[in-house]
Amino acid sequence: MNLSKPTNDFRDAGIVQFGTGRFLLAHVDVLVSESRVNGDSDERILVVQSSTREEGKRKARLLAEQRRYPVRIRGRRDGETVDREQTVDSIAGCLIAAEQWEALKRHVVEHARIIVSNTADNGYETGDDSSLAPVPTSFPGKVTQLLRARFEAGNDGLTILPCELIEQNALKLKSLVTTMARRDGEAMTDNAAFLDWLDNRCVWADTLVDRIVSAPLEPLGAIAEPYALWAIQRQPGMAIPCVHPDVEIVDDLGPQAMCKLHILNLAHTYLVDRWQRAGQPVEFVREAMENAALIDPLHAVLEDEVLPTLSAEISMARLQDYLGVTLERFANPFLDHRLSDIAQNHTAKRQRRLQPVVDKARLQGRATPRLDEALS
Repeated sequence: MNLSKPTNDFRDAGIVQFGTGRFLLAHVDVLVSESRVNGDSDERILVVQSSTREEGKRKARLLAEQRRYPVRIRGRRDGETVDREQTVDSIAGCLIAAEQWEALKRHVVEHARIIVSNTADNGYETGDDSSLAPVPTSFPGKVTQLLRARFEAGNDGLTILPCELIEQNALKLKSLVTTMARRDGEAMTDNAAFLDWLDNRCVWADTLVDRIVSAPLEPLGAIAEPYALWAIQRQPGMAIPCVHPDVEIVDDLGPQAMCKLHILNLAHTYLVDRWQRAGQPVEFVREAMENAALIDPLHAVLEDEVLPTLSAEISMARLQDYLGVTLERFANPFLDHRLSDIAQNHTAKRQRRLQPVVDKARLQGRATPRLDEALS
């Protein structure tokens, strides 16, 4: 297998994606592929494997060779049961950063429009990394060096769309890149111009992603639920990765973030509380949805306490729509989502997911006896 192919093999790949994990393969790459199939856009993706994990490199080599892979969509959406397999064909190629850095750099300089990422939990950590290293070890270090190369070539900035589950993910990445560029470029006469280019020519757009990708397919691919959301906060001059009903360009990510944290995530945590108090009668979330001792209190807390409280900031119609979708996702007959997994770090999750709703309710003079009990 030969991965040292000319950069021109990927010249139609305007999206450079850092990450080969199954979430990106079954979310961003699927949405771009479906948009291509529907004739709504023609973008393609160059995937970058950037970690030191041998398993990641194995997957990258396979992805570079095949470029197409299956994703199985299983669950319910809009009242319909979905169980289908589709082929993702949005991948133009795949490079291993540690082995093909110069090819990646040439592509970013000459052909990229958008950078997408979904790095590991420590993906934003920089340690003692330098963007001046032959191949920076951290993700922010790699982005800094690649953007400097593009700047030095006299080309325009890129749109950066991080998909990490970090609040204000693009602003945080921008801060890390800017700090590294300022430090590493102290002796460079054009550093002030580069910093201005990063600030004013690149577009850093916060995003929120949501899709359960439940399992891998071997040797390549994944199983995912039908529901998908890629919400991107609108910025002037932003490049759009694709046109798709599940890609929402919004002025404010706040409502989506609030719904996810205080409806979907809160419901998971409240369900775990009832499950623990009931002696753990079932194993999976889908089973809990058929257990009256668990589902009845969940419906009550959401409809009597959570939605009325959140309706001070988001319309009740929107909240009810989101709740309906959430409960449909919970009842996915194909998904083995263990309540014991959700129960991990339960105390911290209660404080992050439930307590803010209680605090909002207090300011409104609203009682929340069920949430209070779960927090006790």
